[in-house]
Amino acid sequence: MSTPAPDVRMSPTAAVGLVASREISTRVKSKAFRVSTVIMLLLIVVGIVLIKLIAGGGGADAKVGFTTATAAFSGPLKTVGKTLDENIETTEIPDEAAGRAKLADGSLDALLTGDGKSVHVQVKKDLDGKLANVLQVLSQQVAINQQITALGGNPAQFQAAIAAAKFVEDPPLEEPYDYNGQQLVLGIIAGILIYLSLMINGQTVAQGVVEEKTSRVVELLLSTIKPWQLMAGKVLGIGVVGLIQMVVIGVGGVVTGLATDVLTISVSAAVGTVVWLVVWYLLGFFMYSIVFAALGALVSRQEDVGGATMPALMFVIAGYVIGISVLPSDPGNTFVEVLSVIPVFSPTLMPMRLAMGGVPVWEAVVSVGLVVLLIPGLIWLAARIYRNAVMRTGAKVKLRDALRAA
Repeated sequence: MSTPAPDVRMSPTAAVGLVASREISTRVKSKAFRVSTVIMLLLIVVGIVLIKLIAGGGGADAKVGFTTATAAFSGPLKTVGKTLDENIETTEIPDEAAGRAKLADGSLDALLTGDGKSVHVQVKKDLDGKLANVLQVLSQQVAINQQITALGGNPAQFQAAIAAAKFVEDPPLEEPYDYNGQQLVLGIIAGILIYLSLMINGQTVAQGVVEEKTSRVVELLLSTIKPWQLMAGKVLGIGVVGLIQMVVIGVGGVVTGLATDVLTISVSAAVGTVVWLVVWYLLGFFMYSIVFAALGALVSRQEDVGGATMPALMFVIAGYVIGISVLPSDPGNTFVEVLSVIPVFSPTLMPMRLAMGGVPVWEAVVSVGLVVLLIPGLIWLAARIYRNAVMRTGAKVKLRDALRAA
């Protein structure tokens, strides 16, 4: 009497873990992973350094020279410039001839000439538009002061009274949020990283499924583990590899930004951005990669992967394009706020908004909750498609056929 063959199937947790560890070990050791990580990190670091070099000047917007006769214009010129958001540096010149020499060699952008009774300016070629606005306001102030003096008044008292006059602002109906420029940039960078990770790692999942399917490795694996365990292990393994890459790039970028003083926001805000980046990478990756694995199982050739996964990729692309197009100019856009709570758009839009700040707590909680609730349903649906299609080679399996019971 023959002895029954032992059941070689392992527990679901062990099976998923085995497949995931195989994916992690293989991909982390690959040259492609190391090179791509180093390149992306270098791009972030070099970009931050370039920003530091470009913005590092922090000098004057315009350099204006004045003579002894026009010295009285120096103080008011700088004051008006400050009011109009123009940083003006003034320099005393011995005479107009010396001032013209400095104009010629580029040391000065403009020279105040004349007897000081009215504003006269000389430039090398063209007068800057912002500086022209400042000079126009200064000319009007000089004319007003002259009229006040002619009427027997005191120009200094008049200017002091004008400066002291302020309007009264009633409390707003809704509390406004002051969007920091650096937070806007962090938000866009976060969106780009999420987008690239979903595109690259999501496609990797689909391509890995097709690779095993065409090499017949899947038949050997499925003799020991169930289809959904193979799919879950592959998604988990590639997800961990992508997470390692994301953390390295995110931390490296934040540390470089803080070290070079390009990022002047608080350390807690910077760390919060990285944490949300990781959270939304995980949520977005698992949500989309489960779908990519199922769609990849429908085809048997690598060249067909792009067409099979394109319907899901369109949501990733749409969210990314809307985010970088709308949020920089309108961070509080209502349309983007609504889309960022919808699960298919949340992974790209919500991390941008969170990095920018001003997102109500309830919106962040709802967006995370909806994605978490959607993932189990996607796992069930994707496992059904994967189970019914992964063993079928040749022509592309129709989605409706894969959804039928095996």
